[in-house]
Amino acid sequence: MTMNIAMTGATGFVGAETLDRALGAGHSVKALARTAQPPRAKLKWVHGSLEQPKALDKMMRDADAVIHIAGVVNAPDRAGFEAGNALGTVAVIDAMRRQGVRRLIHVSSLAAREPDLSDYGWSKELAERHVKASGLDWTIVRPPAIYGPGDREMLDLFRMAKRGIMLLPPGGRLSVIEVSDLARLLLMLTGEREKSLTQLYEVDDGTQGGWDHQDFGHALGRAVGRSSVRTYATPPWLLNAAARADSLLRGRKAKLTPDRVRYFCHPDWISAPTLKVPASLWTPQVTTDAGLKATAEAYRAKGWL
Repeated sequence: MTMNIAMTGATGFVGAETLDRALGAGHSVKALARTAQPPRAKLKWVHGSLEQPKALDKMMRDADAVIHIAGVVNAPDRAGFEAGNALGTVAVIDAMRRQGVRRLIHVSSLAAREPDLSDYGWSKELAERHVKASGLDWTIVRPPAIYGPGDREMLDLFRMAKRGIMLLPPGGRLSVIEVSDLARLLLMLTGEREKSLTQLYEVDDGTQGGWDHQDFGHALGRAVGRSSVRTYATPPWLLNAAARADSLLRGRKAKLTPDRVRYFCHPDWISAPTLKVPASLWTPQVTTDAGLKATAEAYRAKGWL
C-alpha cells in the first residue's frame, strides 16, 4: 500500500537513503529543505525549517505519517542541542496536531539512554519525552553508530584505518547499523501502526553483544584492504586535547568535541536486546563486514579515501 509521507531531515545522510527507498516503493513524499533541491517524481520539496510553522503545516497537509529524522549532532552549547533536537521535535508534534496527522516515526539515538553524559544525549532524551507525552501514534527508534556510503561522520575512522593506525576510545563496546537497514526499518514502520504503537526500539546490525572497539578497528582495516591495523585505546585526557585541537583547526565544523569525548568514553553503547524490533517486523540484512567494505569503496569512488 502506498502512502503520503512527510519527512524531515531528507537532505541528510539517513534522510536521503530513506527518501530514496520511499520513492522507490511508490510512496508520495513531502520533504522539508532549507535550500533548493532537484525535482523528482512523487516528491514535493517544501522550502523551510523546523522553526517555521507554516512550512511544517504545508509539509504535513494530507500526510498519512511523519518520519522525523532531522536533528543536530554538533552544536556549540546545550542551547544549540536543545533547539535542534528537543524544540525541533516539539515543532513537529505541534504541526501534526494542527494538521490532524497521527502517525509519527521519531529517530532518536542510543545517546538518549545517558542524558547526563552529554548535551547531545540530554537533548535526544528530552525529545523522546516530548514524543511520549504527545498523545500521537508514535514509535521511537534509537540507532547506534550509523555508517554507509555518503556518511562523513565515520570518514575519519576509515582514513585512520587506511593509514594502519587507529586511535580508539578507552575500552568498551558498541553497536553499529548500516544506513540502508535503518532506512528500511523507518519506512516499514510508517505502515505498522498497530504492531509498533508506542514502542521504543534499539536497533543494530545483528552482532550479538556488539563490537569490541579493537575488533571494530580491525573490521575497518579489512574494509580498506589492510591485512593489519594497530589499534590504541586513547585516554580521555588525550581525546580532550584532540578535541581542543580540532576546534582550533575546524571551528564549528569540528568532528571531535568535548561533548563527543564524554560520549565516546562511555563503555557501553550496545543496543539492548530487550528493546530489539520483533523479527516478524524487521531484521538487519547487511552484515557489518560487507557494509564497511561497500562504504570504503564508495568513499574511494568519491575521492574521499
